[in-house]
Amino acid sequence: MKLRMVEPLTIDVRAEEGAVLTVNGRVTIDSSLVLRERLLAILRRESLPTLTIDLTAVPYVDTSGLATLVEALKLAHAANTKLRLRLQDRPLYLLQVTGLLPLFDASLDATANAVSQDDA
Repeated sequence: MKLRMVEPLTIDVRAEEGAVLTVNGRVTIDSSLVLRERLLAILRRESLPTLTIDLTAVPYVDTSGLATLVEALKLAHAANTKLRLRLQDRPLYLLQVTGLLPLFDASLDATANAVSQDDA
């Protein structure tokens, strides 16, 4: 039996035009719970105009990661918080092929592709 190594997921939060949550590492079934807990805590604790999830250092997102992002989008919408995603190519492609990208308002950012929720 092989033991699989789980890469650590690092998450940093800073105040900048609302809040910016920066994620580094692979978002998989093994790590997405940590991301989910952090996102839900932020969205439930604070009334933010904008929450940016910076995934530019995330090379891989699986379906549990997608579910976490959709749940965060739903909570952000209910809280009147604008949710933005900064993505690199692979996670952006995943959102495109799964049909989830239209749930977000796509625009370009100077450092990465930025994807944000429509203002409600």
